[in-house]
Amino acid sequence: MGDLAGVLAEHDQNFRKARLPALYSDFRPQRTLNPDGYRANIVAWQGALSCLLLRGLLSGRGPNSSLLVLNVDENLPHDLESNRFGQPLALGTAIRQAIAHQKFISVEEFLQPQAATFTRNLISLSWNAAEWTFRQFGIKDKISNDDSVPIGQYVIMNNVETVFQEFKQQVSGRTSHFDRIFTRLQFQSLFASTLVAGQCLSEDDLEVLLTFSSRDKGFIDYSDGIIRIRSSSDESGIGPEDVAVASIKELTANLRHQTLALNMRIDSLTREIKTALGKNNRVVAQASLKSRKLAESSLAKRYATLNQLEDIAAKLEQASDQVQLVAVMKSSANALRSLNTRIGGSDRVDQVMEQIREQMLEVDEVAAILAEPTGETIDESEIQDELEALETETREAARLAKEKEEAEHEAGKIEELQNELANLPNVPTEIPSESDKSNTRPIEKQVASLSLDHS
Repeated sequence: MGDLAGVLAEHDQNFRKARLPALYSDFRPQRTLNPDGYRANIVAWQGALSCLLLRGLLSGRGPNSSLLVLNVDENLPHDLESNRFGQPLALGTAIRQAIAHQKFISVEEFLQPQAATFTRNLISLSWNAAEWTFRQFGIKDKISNDDSVPIGQYVIMNNVETVFQEFKQQVSGRTSHFDRIFTRLQFQSLFASTLVAGQCLSEDDLEVLLTFSSRDKGFIDYSDGIIRIRSSSDESGIGPEDVAVASIKELTANLRHQTLALNMRIDSLTREIKTALGKNNRVVAQASLKSRKLAESSLAKRYATLNQLEDIAAKLEQASDQVQLVAVMKSSANALRSLNTRIGGSDRVDQVMEQIREQMLEVDEVAAILAEPTGETIDESEIQDELEALETETREAARLAKEKEEAEHEAGKIEELQNELANLPNVPTEIPSESDKSNTRPIEKQVASLSLDHS
């Protein structure tokens, strides 16, 4: 399998091994026999060309290396050749379909102004309608019989959209007016190597991206080599202040580069002076010292100019912020004026507040009326007398109940004592013998203890 075919088989799900025979075959008859399969193969090849181009695998084929512009020539099918299945037999059809649906657009047409773009879209719609009519009448046009690739350079819109989204994300943090303005050279140095991982955009790619971002997306203003990221507070078009900011930024960058080079030269001359002195070569040391003095003088002048430019840039940025602040204050004043007009002035507010106070007083009067008693008047002294009588009756009943309980308790004790006395033995009529005395001692103890317990 060829190099590019192997890359597709490894990274593109549409080019898995089971689908390779269908993709490399002449699938044009499937347009009527199997429309779904035909469309799937067309989309797969269009996506494959987009993927290979953005990875830089097709960028070296043309005179200029490009990630957004595909150079189509007769060698393209050979570059996509598979060792097992050969060259793709319907590649030209896939490219023509992409051109017809504005997925691939020729560079010349893409870079035309807005009016020409509208005309191009209208022509494309007319051609699609004519092609549909030919199919209805069974007319075989040249395109259906010939699958040679359409030679030319085409902007791949899917790649342009991908790079634009990355550019939009990278500049999302640039909020100040100064940070949103670039010259073409500054834009290239900042973004050419950062928008696609591991790749660098060409001059043609940058022109395509800037045209797309300005004309089709309205994200930037682009005119005469000046680029400004649009903000809601900006006026339309590039103004003189934008040109001044871009020029100051470019000149500042150049001066910083010069100061860096001069510092490196001064360091190099210092090393030469030390080396010459170490070898007792006064002529070389003196010449190097003079050169260092000139470099230091030039460096001081450039630092002074750089400081002036930085001061001017700070003033420009401050003035830009003040313009935005005044614009916000003006819009706020207009909003306050509109709201005050809707309110009607202080007299109307006084009337409204007076009406509110009257209505609140009326509410209080209604509440007072509703709080008045509606039943018969009750004498509070009678209620107190009756309450005291009930309390006295309750206390008397409690006292009687307690006395009754105590009487019942005493009666129970008396009855218990009588029962114990009844159980005692009779009084002997004769003097007991010694044995009888011994028998009566426990009884005496029992009587003694009984009398002690109940005393």
